[in-house]
Amino acid sequence: MQVGLKIWRYDSTTGDRALKEYEVDAPEEATLLDCLDIVKDRLDGSLAYRKSCRMMICGSCGMRMDGGAVLACKVRMYDMASAGHAPVISAMGNLPIVKDLVVDMEPFWQKFKAMKPWLQPGYDQPPADEEHVISQERMNVIHKESLCINCGCCVSECNSMESDPEFLGPQALAKGMRFVGDPRDAAKTERLDQYSAEHGIWDCTRCYFCNERCPKGVDPRDAIAKLGAEAMKAGIDEDMGAKHAKWFVHSAKTTGWLRETELVPKTQGIVSSIKEMKFAMGLAVKGKVPPPFPPHVAEGVKESRALFELVKEQGVDGALGIVQGERALSRLEHEVGHAAGGGGDTGVGSRDQADVSPGEEPTRKRGGE
Repeated sequence: MQVGLKIWRYDSTTGDRALKEYEVDAPEEATLLDCLDIVKDRLDGSLAYRKSCRMMICGSCGMRMDGGAVLACKVRMYDMASAGHAPVISAMGNLPIVKDLVVDMEPFWQKFKAMKPWLQPGYDQPPADEEHVISQERMNVIHKESLCINCGCCVSECNSMESDPEFLGPQALAKGMRFVGDPRDAAKTERLDQYSAEHGIWDCTRCYFCNERCPKGVDPRDAIAKLGAEAMKAGIDEDMGAKHAKWFVHSAKTTGWLRETELVPKTQGIVSSIKEMKFAMGLAVKGKVPPPFPPHVAEGVKESRALFELVKEQGVDGALGIVQGERALSRLEHEVGHAAGGGGDTGVGSRDQADVSPGEEPTRKRGGE
């Protein structure tokens, strides 16, 4: 098949940048990475890009196609070639470009290391003839986070990192949840305190581009939500983001909707609210601020309160509540996939959730005895 590519070439030594077009003959099963290989081998040996495993495992070949981050070894080119579409290929975003499609990953690895991505054991060693085993049910909390291959696709598309390069970012925070949620780790509180500081958990803008672009179903935004829930559960809630979340829950529980006129004072404090009075009055004149008294109560508020109490009774606070929601959505997608004749292989539902194995013993003899 004939495959057209438009590739942004970049030379960091001169700062020159140019969009060059290529057309190659490729087999119908070719991926984007295969096509780049053909360009480099047959047309232009100076083209620079990264690759290694070619099997969506190493994460080396992250780049942008038509403005969105992808793994080049994952993208099949047949449909685009058939439609006569020549995609625009460029380097990933939010990282310095070294040459063409190669970015400097050092800022990425610095934030990765800041998470202290190693286990700090907090459990008693079992007897010599036994091993320490954690049940599948407990490890499911971090199942998705454990799938990360450090490709950087989520970082490339992060709006918050674009506006604040110091933001820890979706990959680093997802890796942080990998250890916060591990029942064997003894540094949970210290980690949450560190991750809740400036440029941490609460700086996420919730755009969900990281979820959309993650090629492995890690869903970094969900991991960040888990960290926020765990931080609030641990009483680490001084950040305005945490205060906002707490008031949101309280408001929904008591009245069934978000009481926006009370949101600023509850989140930012009285002094900040007074400073915003001129702005608030302007909104009020335009009918954008509902009267705070008496508070409007939704018709179905009892359902909202019942849901809150049910979750409380179930003990699925913190990250567990989000995990429960993930599993419910996963099963729903699985059922929809089967109903549509797709065999259940429809995105997140078919790849993210390990089966729960309740009642597994915390220790077992070696050799499965």
